[in-house]
Amino acid sequence: MSKIFHAAAGIGRKLQGRALVAKDGFSARYDLDRIRGVFSRPEHKLAGESYVGRVLVLDAAKGGVATAWMLYEMQSRGVMPAALVLNAVNPIMVQGVALADFTMISGFDVDITLAVPNGAEVEVDPAAERPCLRVL
Repeated sequence: MSKIFHAAAGIGRKLQGRALVAKDGFSARYDLDRIRGVFSRPEHKLAGESYVGRVLVLDAAKGGVATAWMLYEMQSRGVMPAALVLNAVNPIMVQGVALADFTMISGFDVDITLAVPNGAEVEVDPAAERPCLRVL
């Protein structure tokens, strides 16, 4: 039986993928090796893990303007997560996601990093009447 978590907002297309979950933030500039497609900041809870094609379920967006163009650059090279699922975002992250034509949802009633099991198959639907993440 699937479990559904509704988000306050979403952008992008509906998709399905395997979740990569951690109680940590997300910065395209400081946390990632954008060439190899792995989390590279040694202090990040996902250090060494590949993010390519995964639905990242993380705590909050970090960083500034560089994140917007970095997401676009990652998308243009195909070294991109499938989607971002965050407890909290900032306007810069929203701009970057829109520029990269990427999928993201955010703003849950629960801490989404504690509610979704790492490795779970999930469906992200930002275009639903109420944007949601479904654990399949």
